[in-house]
Amino acid sequence: MIGLLLFALGLIGSLGIGFIYFRDLGDVSQMLLKVKRENMVRFIRHEYRLIAIGLGAFAVATLVHFILGAGPFWLWLVSAVLVLFFYGFPYVWVHLGLRNQLNTAQYFPIDEARKYVGPTAPVMVIDNNGHARAHPDAQIMRPHLAGNEKGLGGEDVVMTYCAMANLGQGYTPRIEGKRLNLEVLAQHGNNLILRDNESGEPIQQIYGFREADQNPNTDGLACPLRPEAQMKPWPTYRMTFRGFQKAYPDGEVFLNEPSPNPLLRLLDMMTEITFGWGIGRQHQEDAPVMDNMDRSDDRLPNKTYVWGITIGQDATCWTDDFVVDNDWIVNATVGGRDVVVSLDPKYESLGVWYNDSGQPVTKCDFWGMSDQGQLQRVETLRAGIFWHVWSEFFPSTDINRVGVGSGKTEDEAA
Repeated sequence: MIGLLLFALGLIGSLGIGFIYFRDLGDVSQMLLKVKRENMVRFIRHEYRLIAIGLGAFAVATLVHFILGAGPFWLWLVSAVLVLFFYGFPYVWVHLGLRNQLNTAQYFPIDEARKYVGPTAPVMVIDNNGHARAHPDAQIMRPHLAGNEKGLGGEDVVMTYCAMANLGQGYTPRIEGKRLNLEVLAQHGNNLILRDNESGEPIQQIYGFREADQNPNTDGLACPLRPEAQMKPWPTYRMTFRGFQKAYPDGEVFLNEPSPNPLLRLLDMMTEITFGWGIGRQHQEDAPVMDNMDRSDDRLPNKTYVWGITIGQDATCWTDDFVVDNDWIVNATVGGRDVVVSLDPKYESLGVWYNDSGQPVTKCDFWGMSDQGQLQRVETLRAGIFWHVWSEFFPSTDINRVGVGSGKTEDEAA
């Protein structure tokens, strides 16, 4: 009787935890199941502990079945198959299929990259004093993180990428001076969730700070308890690959070379086929492929690309067609700072710049050279992100703000 009870409890415990693991971190499971953010965060924080408990429970059920003869064999066999799937799929998908290149990314000259990247392919760019790196969406789609020990012109910068949000964001992967051991874990709100493996804390890509450091008392945008408790964003912008070649003929391009391990290469191929199918739908269909959104905002169609910035507790975004309709340039004020939104047709890139001149800007090129002098890129720009994702995380955002002096001051926003 005791053996049968242990058998039943072991199977129930192992299958229950396994199903939750698959639901919360299985990723593709979210095409069928709605996952609550708090459940996902809990499993991210305690992944290995919960896996150990679940597999330990199955081990107990297995021992009492084969040693004491408790329970029917067919039930144990079916449970074993389910346990293998529930635990094996998310673990392999997350930790092997989405293995990142935080410290091992390889960058190649433009001549080599031309073999794998088309002229009009979109790329995400970060640069430091002329040292420029392009990250084609198709190349960084699977690893999600790219960086190496050489750094960007001597700066420790990593590119983070979320295909579901169409968002690439460069970050200095440090918080309070300590380098983070980042790993790709999941997505919620159609935006990537990373984990700092040192602290076990989730980090929402679009925010750049750990879940435990979030200020629960803020009335405006989500923000960390302390400004230093977040990764420093690095100015990141989009352009075409041919535009990148014009701007940075000596630039580097991230390429995700196939693994020499045949098993990993096969896994990578399957992962990229799955991603390609899902992300293709994500760009075309109005509804999110994985509908784990908490908000809805119909001011723009869901899959509109927007260029959004945050300064203090103020947020606004612009569409590229709006900027074109305004003769390629828009002046506005965000968080008490005057900014300029400029689209350069030669380099096929839309940028947002700080304007501290006190005067409206009427001309601004790709390099930030304006009729009011040299301007500096806004480091919080999220370039070409889907509207439904931007509005999910910044629901109080303005759209296509125009006019110097129209934004909130930093004191008002605090």
